[in-house]
Amino acid sequence: MTTRPDPLVEEHPALASANAHAVRAADTTRLRAPARRVVRTQVTQDPLDVPEHEAAVADASAGAVVSFSGVVRDHDGGRPVTAIEYVGHPTAADVLARVVADVAARTDVEAIAVSHRVGPLAVGESALVVAVAGAHRQEAFAAAALLVDEVKHHLPVWKRQVFADGTDEWVACP
Repeated sequence: MTTRPDPLVEEHPALASANAHAVRAADTTRLRAPARRVVRTQVTQDPLDVPEHEAAVADASAGAVVSFSGVVRDHDGGRPVTAIEYVGHPTAADVLARVVADVAARTDVEAIAVSHRVGPLAVGESALVVAVAGAHRQEAFAAAALLVDEVKHHLPVWKRQVFADGTDEWVACP
């Protein structure tokens, strides 16, 4: 049995429960090593489609496909929100590609697809869509959670919220 230290255990709590001892044993249930394919990374003004992302990561060796959609909600901080606008730095697409490649390399996934919206969005629209295929559900869930957190932490995209009273505010804007 081969083991290797797992840097994600210390870096992200979603992966710690799957690997409590900071050592990952080789997965003998697989026929081959995880593919770790990045099939999509995009920053776009177009509406995002969750089933399209799920289909993009489909793989015969995947026993789980986990998807996440970050959706514009109708409130924030106790105030009604009517719309938001995302503004991306010119490097946003490159940063997203690097973040996704890093997560793919650090996790045992088969495939990953991620898209982030920019521009104006209405309540109910998806701002971030993630799909992860893995041989097992635990690794797919953990990788999806890590990916969402890493994208939110590193992606240079800023949000302007518009409130029902006509005021607005920038969120997490440097």
